[in-house]
Amino acid sequence: MTHDELGVSKLQKNVGGIDRILRVILGVVLISLLFILHGGVKWIGLLGLVMFFTAFVGWCPLYKPFGINTCKRK
Repeated sequence: MTHDELGVSKLQKNVGGIDRILRVILGVVLISLLFILHGGVKWIGLLGLVMFFTAFVGWCPLYKPFGINTCKRK
């Protein structure tokens, strides 16, 4: 799916290259918790999907209110 298909094209990107890589790595680690941990705490691993999504679209909703932008400035 492209950004346009997801309806995200109008959002200003605020997640830069290194940040995206770190989000993918953290996403893998968090998703692996679903298979490693037992009980209710394993569901924290679903946050890995959020990390993958924000890395894919290049926009993090939590960055906006704090004015954070890890993209390179032009």
